[in-house]
Amino acid sequence: MTRKFTPDQIRSFWTEQALRYAQSPDASWSDRRLIELEIEEMVRHVEDGHRVLDIGCANGFSTIQLASRRSVEITGLDYIPEMIEQARVRLEAERAALRGMVSFDVGDILGLRMPTDGFDRVIVTRVLINLSSWDNQRIALQEALRVVRPGGMLLLSEATLQGWERLNAFRREWGLLDIPMPAFNCYLDQEKVIEAASKLAELVDVVHFASSYYVGTRVIKPLLIEALGRQIDVGDPAMEWNRWLSMFPSVGDYGVQRLFLFQRK
Repeated sequence: MTRKFTPDQIRSFWTEQALRYAQSPDASWSDRRLIELEIEEMVRHVEDGHRVLDIGCANGFSTIQLASRRSVEITGLDYIPEMIEQARVRLEAERAALRGMVSFDVGDILGLRMPTDGFDRVIVTRVLINLSSWDNQRIALQEALRVVRPGGMLLLSEATLQGWERLNAFRREWGLLDIPMPAFNCYLDQEKVIEAASKLAELVDVVHFASSYYVGTRVIKPLLIEALGRQIDVGDPAMEWNRWLSMFPSVGDYGVQRLFLFQRK
């Protein structure tokens, strides 16, 4: 079993990511195609005029993408100051192309300095999986829901145990080893998340926006490389193979990353 990072180690990891990758989306996730799929799905649920809080914005790549496509007032938060520094540099460089208004600030989902019922949409992107316990994940979920206005929506994009286990079961059928959970992550139990949110919100949908992409890149791709005997980096997301697969409609429930849509009561 992979030894898990402590909260201090997790913070250090993301600080190093910010310093190493600066403006690159790799600061948040090494698979840019998955980030793009995630953004495409988010955009579907955000409308012009919305007030949006983007928690876990990293260096602002996704936040800026949303504001370039929707006329929104959006605040990006991250608990790593170095990420926010990079986000503000990005904002100044891309401000002219924006349709919406953007600001960035340092903030912690475990204690948001935001008014209750203050936002039409709250986006939480791969934040809860970086918390070290279910207790903290539950507190973070409640905080995120607190700042959504009644009738508004929480867009929670997180890796799930169910998706991870389903994908690895698919791999095992074809003789592939399990993909380990990163040491800095604690994937979410989907059922526990839905139950924990139920007092404040109703589940609208769980969107498997990347299932086909996961199967194509995490099952079919390594099998092809093995069959051809080629020296190809299976984890390289910049390949045309990955770009092509990102254009496929998503089928099934094999995506580790899933989008939960919760409507605030």
